[in-house]
Amino acid sequence: MKEPKRPPNTIPVDRLKVRALESLQPLLTLALDEDIGPGDLTSDVLIDTEAQAEAVMIAKAPGTVAGLLFVEPILHRVDARLYFEPAVEDGARVARGRIVGRISGPVRPLLTVERTLLNFLQALSGIATLTAQFVEAVARTAAIILDTRKTTPGWRYLEKYAVRMGGGVNHRTGLFDGVLIKDNHLAIRAPEHVGETIAGLIREARQRAVSGMPIQVEVERIDYLEEVLKAEPDVVLLDNMKPARLREAVRRRDRLFGDGGPALEASGGISLRNVHIVAETGVDRISVGALTHSAPVLDISLDIRRD
Repeated sequence: MKEPKRPPNTIPVDRLKVRALESLQPLLTLALDEDIGPGDLTSDVLIDTEAQAEAVMIAKAPGTVAGLLFVEPILHRVDARLYFEPAVEDGARVARGRIVGRISGPVRPLLTVERTLLNFLQALSGIATLTAQFVEAVARTAAIILDTRKTTPGWRYLEKYAVRMGGGVNHRTGLFDGVLIKDNHLAIRAPEHVGETIAGLIREARQRAVSGMPIQVEVERIDYLEEVLKAEPDVVLLDNMKPARLREAVRRRDRLFGDGGPALEASGGISLRNVHIVAETGVDRISVGALTHSAPVLDISLDIRRD
């Protein structure tokens, strides 16, 4: 099995963590304001201000955990006395009933922050869980699984972090860190002689973009693929192609370049039912919008335990 072609523009995970933590702050302000408002009425009237307790966060279904990185910042926005002790690390695969972390401290703020905390943790763990399922489905091939820009507005760095924790790879973060020539660009610049024009656009982008910036191009028809490949973009995105077409695209690329040449990426209509079939065609990358726009949450509970 040949080594996978790694994308040239994946954000380093350490920098991704920093950006995700920065993104969390305004989201957390909104989330706490909409949930708490002027106060937690139930806890204020029923719970003594001095009451202390420990709570455990428990996975109610098997999955992959993501978001533990954000637990302490979320807790401390409500009360700095709340102490968090993770029982696993982000990226861990857990069974149903597994404790993923413990929180101790004053009960009132713990109850107040519970729902906001779980909303973040469940959503991100759901993305990591679905990503891990896709990664597992292609494990015996050379293909890698990538996310897309189909993210929740404001949540992009958080969701891309969750994809990484599930074993996936990040596509470009935004419009600013890679050139991707898509169908609407071509509708303006390439109304005729599409293959020849796309090749020209690739060369133009190479000349005008920042040095080293990855150049990707979307191809919807295989009949002009070779012209595009000869212009040597970093990645050719094969959009909504059937497996037979994908295999033919791989053959044409390999005939031109041997083991080298542009990476080939399949996209469009990818699901857990068909991703293995797509991966077996020999494509290098498979981008899946569903990782972030359709992942079900991973059910996680927070249970108070008092001595």
